[in-house]
Amino acid sequence: MDPFEAGAGGLLRQPKAVWATAGASVVAFMGIGLVDPILPSIARGLDATAGQVSLLFTSYFLITALAMLLTGFVSSRIGGRRTLLLGLALVVVFAGLSGTSDTVGQLVGYRAGWGLGNALFVSTALAVIVGAAAGGSAAAILLYESALGLGMACGPLLGALLGDASWRYPFFGTALLMAIGFLCITAFLGEQPKPARRTSLLDPLKALGHGGLASTAVSAFFYNYTFFTVLAFTPFVLDMTPYRSGAVFFAWGVLLAVFSVLVAPRLQKRFGSLKVLGGSLVLLAADVLVLGYGDHITAVVCTVLSGALIGVNNTVYTELALGVSDAPRPVASAGYNFVRWFAAAAAPFFAPRIEERTDIHVPFAVAAATAVLGAVVVLVRREALTARVEELEPGHAAEDGAAVFADRRALPADR
Repeated sequence: MDPFEAGAGGLLRQPKAVWATAGASVVAFMGIGLVDPILPSIARGLDATAGQVSLLFTSYFLITALAMLLTGFVSSRIGGRRTLLLGLALVVVFAGLSGTSDTVGQLVGYRAGWGLGNALFVSTALAVIVGAAAGGSAAAILLYESALGLGMACGPLLGALLGDASWRYPFFGTALLMAIGFLCITAFLGEQPKPARRTSLLDPLKALGHGGLASTAVSAFFYNYTFFTVLAFTPFVLDMTPYRSGAVFFAWGVLLAVFSVLVAPRLQKRFGSLKVLGGSLVLLAADVLVLGYGDHITAVVCTVLSGALIGVNNTVYTELALGVSDAPRPVASAGYNFVRWFAAAAAPFFAPRIEERTDIHVPFAVAAATAVLGAVVVLVRREALTARVEELEPGHAAEDGAAVFADRRALPADR
């Protein structure tokens, strides 16, 4: 059964509140890859090195990781709608300030504030979409995943189109789009019910005491180092104009979206989740290694192809994080994201510094090694990863990607 066919009715007939939240989600995810095509332009405009400019990712994701301990605490007290609006307001302010930066230090600091706003918004958006959606949670989750993929694909494209005139314009453009999202959510999204139990700041850390969730988070940590080496360091290796770099990462994002929503569930159905994850990580390691040691055309091709493998990994990791432990899903997700986003902060920091001390190939060799380490964790901790949730073995998987996500989230929150 095709996921779009299964959920077409519910997917297209959503309340305005759902469309407003999904639209803002697209822009929020665009912010991750927005700076990719303009990293060299920012370096030239602010007279900064590649290592200094890469801190735009480090500050963003370091704050995002730390904020994972805060998001549940905040949303369980002020409600989903106010948390979304708070996150959007912070993004509008700090994205706008980013465009006014005169030094790379200022820009790095403003990106940190942007990361806090994005964490508050993104961590709450899925729950709000599912809660407000019509036609069942499967259609709502499919809509959210589609928004994620569309945002990851369009971020580099917007960065290229606006950044060709000035590196400052993509930041102003994002602030404007998020301000429109703020107004739409204010107008169309009503108050959301608060959870019965308030989340404490330590709940996500306590959830990591579960061996399966901890194993998922550690494996995802290694994987994310590889992921964000590609995302944050490759633009300097490709050394292309904003338009060309934007086109490369747009194609990368399209493959990420397609393989995340459409292909990954079919692979899981045929081979099983852990086999798909382990195999995809090994293939990603090979792809990144060839990217680092190949010629320019090879690097472009491998960059685009990595989007397919990243899309598969994202889907399987999300399912494992939400289904492998007995923690409430928002708490499990926060603990998992708290760990993995530290790698997203580390990779942009270490990759250019490794290159400075060695050569341009070694950062990719390190990234290939971390992908393999992620696969090793999956292999060694296989029993822990399947202790609570039966692996999607061939013949036993859900019929489609939307159902897979729905099944995982339909489990009782306090099992």
